[in-house]
Amino acid sequence: MPTAKIESRAALRGHPLHPVLIHFPIAALLMLLASDIAFVFTHDTFWARAGFWLAAVGTVGGAVSGLAGAIDLFTVARIRRLVTAWAHGILAVMLLSLAAFNFMLRLDDMSAYIMPWGLYMSLLTFALVNITGFLGGQLVYEYGVGVDIREATSRDVKP
Repeated sequence: MPTAKIESRAALRGHPLHPVLIHFPIAALLMLLASDIAFVFTHDTFWARAGFWLAAVGTVGGAVSGLAGAIDLFTVARIRRLVTAWAHGILAVMLLSLAAFNFMLRLDDMSAYIMPWGLYMSLLTFALVNITGFLGGQLVYEYGVGVDIREATSRDVKP
């Protein structure tokens, strides 16, 4: 466990932006797999449209969140020294590339390439979200990136 807080440079009033921004893109990319599976079984174009917008939110939101994460990775020396941070960043770039490709597959015709390529990209993206998220959790819980880890003392606790 680290002894001091690792400050984020991409922060708003002391709160790191990357963990704040990443929730919606993660949810969108995880639900993209569900919408693709629903489309494959029902052939209802609603699921193709939903998949298009989920891919768009996942790609654009992931890019914005990734920018905040990259600022921290490249500008904070203590984060730069963590192998886990580099693995998280590299996998996040791979994940964002897959999400962007999946989104581009849907641009002209939202349903034409769902089977098999869209579904395959969604499945790979789902797997990478889980692995990348695990590494992000390690950065927070194991290394204390962006977290004030000082122990509560009796003077911190109000009766």
